[in-house]
Amino acid sequence: MISGKILRDAIISGANNINNQRSRVDELNVFPVPDGDTGTNMGMTVGAAVRELQAMDDSCTVGEAAKTAASAMLRGARGNSGVILSLLFRGIAKSLKGRETASAAEFAAAVSAGVDAAYKAVMKPAEGTILTVSRLGAQAAVDFAKDSTDFEGMLDALLAAAREALADTQNINPVLRRAGVVDAGGEGFVLVMD
Repeated sequence: MISGKILRDAIISGANNINNQRSRVDELNVFPVPDGDTGTNMGMTVGAAVRELQAMDDSCTVGEAAKTAASAMLRGARGNSGVILSLLFRGIAKSLKGRETASAAEFAAAVSAGVDAAYKAVMKPAEGTILTVSRLGAQAAVDFAKDSTDFEGMLDALLAAAREALADTQNINPVLRRAGVVDAGGEGFVLVMD
């Protein structure tokens, strides 16, 4: 189980991770528009939640931490990748609503709900992007949690599958293949989840 404090601190850590590597993620940005700002946009989006999360009491619930983060990310979303990231967190928050803590299976299901929300919100979902990376990561997390209650193991399964999917984005998306890079949004998702 994770508490609200653990989720709050994990999201803050994810914000720090993407912000520390945003220039590298910006350099990957060639799809759908090579504007070189995916890392910056994702960093600003998740970073929008940091101040509000830091103000939360240590006794916050998982549902409260998720809702606070999702709401702040939605208001602070920048660019396509930031909007998709905020939608992922909105789906996570809806799934964790009212929960004091979350088990591995509940959190995996929440990430899967976030992926569903993001796919539904994108008019023409493209594979080989953050959508693919998050979907395959969530799928691995849900599968792992069917047979185990190990929260860290579930996260490891999510990240392993997401990293594998990220590496495969070059094979799925011809624009990425020609440029010799992985999907910038997918890389950002992995950094935030890590």
